[in-house]
Amino acid sequence: MERGAAANTLAAYRRDLGRYRDFLTERGITNAAAVHEADVTGFLAHLRLGDSGHPGLAVSSTARTLAAVRGLHRFLALEGITDTDPAAHVAPPRPPSRLPKAIPVDMVERLLEAASVGDPPLSLRDRALLELLYGAGARISEAVGLDVDDLDLEVRAVRLVGKGAKERVVPIGRYAAESLGAYLTRARPALSAAGRAGPALFLGRRGARLSRQSAWLVLQAVAGRAGLREHVSPHTLRHSFATHLLDGGADVRVVQELLGHASVTTTQIYTMVSVHRLREVYAEAHPRAR
Repeated sequence: MERGAAANTLAAYRRDLGRYRDFLTERGITNAAAVHEADVTGFLAHLRLGDSGHPGLAVSSTARTLAAVRGLHRFLALEGITDTDPAAHVAPPRPPSRLPKAIPVDMVERLLEAASVGDPPLSLRDRALLELLYGAGARISEAVGLDVDDLDLEVRAVRLVGKGAKERVVPIGRYAAESLGAYLTRARPALSAAGRAGPALFLGRRGARLSRQSAWLVLQAVAGRAGLREHVSPHTLRHSFATHLLDGGADVRVVQELLGHASVTTTQIYTMVSVHRLREVYAEAHPRAR
């Protein structure tokens, strides 16, 4: 809470710590001061190997769970509740480096065109939502959390609230602005009439704020209509936003600000995507590449 973590992050940490508590209880440990480093490493092994009733977790899930445990013990030690931090020297597993999945510009255009198929007001909403996800590189939680006042179509910009409750203002292009304008004037009033809309920008069928799950379903349905075989998620559009900017010559520091990354190191993985693409083009085009 002190770090301003998102509600979904807090819920994940709560589940992780609940699993840790159950593991310690089975070992007969009910006091944090009685936990030793061997107990933490035992929990780490338990996560990876699983048991007869539950399979082991993936490396990424194990690392996240251990991060919650390490944070708990660090907090207890700093507050003086325990004398030592038994998790201080337990290193989390390192997940393999994975490049973000981006789709080419022509596929993005197919996806956006497919969003316009169908009758208003939902088709106008779907097009506006996907244009915003790609045009601003917004996370899905940021998009569905938007209020009408967060959008300024005159200057073509949107105020996004990201991880840690950090705000950033991101410009949007003409296509996104036009789609959002059409949604606001021709679709949102009809949707809001079905219920109590409040300030929410994107609304569902019943007039309430569009949920993350509903936004996911929208994208999956649109991707199906577009005939895209690749797995397309809201984060795919965010990855594509960053990759296409870098391919177009944008500075990585600018892309960092647009994405709302706390560290440029996180953003730099997208430069690897661009280099990977350059290698593919080089291998296909240069006569002495092979």
